[in-house]
Amino acid sequence: MTETAPPTSVTAAYRLTYLILALAITAYSLLQSLVAPVLPLLQHDLNTDRNTVTWILTAYLLAAAVATPIVGRIGDMIGKKKVLTAVLIIGCAGSVLGALASSITVMIAARAIQGIASGIIPLTFGIVRDEFPRNKVTGAVGLISALLGVGGGLGLVLGGPIVDALNPHWLFWIPAITFGITAIAAHLIVPESPTRTPGNVSWIAALLLSSWLIALLVAISEAPKWGWASSSVLGLLVVALVLAVLWMKCELRSKSPLIDMAMMRIPAIWTTNLAALLIGIAMYSIFAFVPAFLQGTPEAGYGFNSTITESGLIVLPLSAAFLLAGIGSGPLSHRFGAKSVLVGGSVVATASLLILAFAHSAIWQIMASMLLMGIGFGLAFSSMSGIIVHAAPSHQTGSASGTNANIRTIGGALGSAMMASVVTAHVLPGGLPAESGYTTGFAILAVASALGGTAALLIPNKHTPIAVPDDVSLKDESSTATMSN
Repeated sequence: MTETAPPTSVTAAYRLTYLILALAITAYSLLQSLVAPVLPLLQHDLNTDRNTVTWILTAYLLAAAVATPIVGRIGDMIGKKKVLTAVLIIGCAGSVLGALASSITVMIAARAIQGIASGIIPLTFGIVRDEFPRNKVTGAVGLISALLGVGGGLGLVLGGPIVDALNPHWLFWIPAITFGITAIAAHLIVPESPTRTPGNVSWIAALLLSSWLIALLVAISEAPKWGWASSSVLGLLVVALVLAVLWMKCELRSKSPLIDMAMMRIPAIWTTNLAALLIGIAMYSIFAFVPAFLQGTPEAGYGFNSTITESGLIVLPLSAAFLLAGIGSGPLSHRFGAKSVLVGGSVVATASLLILAFAHSAIWQIMASMLLMGIGFGLAFSSMSGIIVHAAPSHQTGSASGTNANIRTIGGALGSAMMASVVTAHVLPGGLPAESGYTTGFAILAVASALGGTAALLIPNKHTPIAVPDDVSLKDESSTATMSN
């Protein structure tokens, strides 16, 4: 069957929509890491300790983990454009609160509100699937996934210059302005998706999800202070386990589950999500701890006494490589299969983390690690999104993509808490983290990445293409493709 090219006006419309969606994704992804290089500065300005200031990142990831499936679900129910506009406004509000924050408590609250903007991810994927030509979906999703990593890397680069030229408050004012402009553009230009999934949001499931995640993250982050064998840590771990089991039972019994466990049983989806969890542990932790490592002093036995700006420039290859790998992921997936690209990306990312753990005495070694890391994670993130989009039923694209992004974020929250726990457990007499803490932490992240690649090997080599019920021609095309498989 020969696909008819869309009219020029239609092509221009979806390209403009894509531009707005890309801007929304970039604005959100910058939030992941924009404050990471200045955590030591915020620690001083907000009069807090090293472990507490890490919650500026952890609270953001925790809120994102809870908000992503909720927002994706609401978007599927009432319309993705409406919810996208609302989420952009919420991100703007959280950024304004962060700019005005004068205490660590308010700052953590602001970051949690910013985390709700993570709902942009499933909404964007859903709009792309609903509105774009079928042959453009995989490439568009892959590039958006790449932008998630690129924005995270750019945040590390831009944090220093923004602080140097302006002040730390502008790390929040700039995202606030960007969110505001994007919200207006989305309201005026982005078309409303026709697909609707009736149902309700399971708020009990949302409460259980957030509760077991909080219990687990607090246990991991406070373990060095309280002791891993302490009654407090063990008690929180037991609470987390019990609440997690109750959450899964609640989802299984719900008529409108937050995360559809039946969908999660699809082999291509659960295996990809397992890989996403493990790769997320490795990826997001880098944003917080590589700049801090680079800003260490030679007297402490590691680091290069880099300024905030210098540390950002050293990790610049990560962003550039992530973008190029994300762009190249589509053609590579078409040629070799998305599974192979995901496995290969995990292998490259693992190698980069091993370099970071055991060969970090020269700046060129760090930059080489960042380059490989960008390639590895760029390929992995983009290929994962493509697998999920093509494996999920068409009416659940938003929730499936949101779940995958959510699981990566959960992995990031766990990884950040784990890294903070390991680094703060190895402290020099002067109070600075010891090199052994960073080495151990980076090595653990390498293991997580390697396990992610191993999980990716379980992904089926082929899966049934998705039928699109509202379009007869696409139905026929899907049926033909299914028979050929």
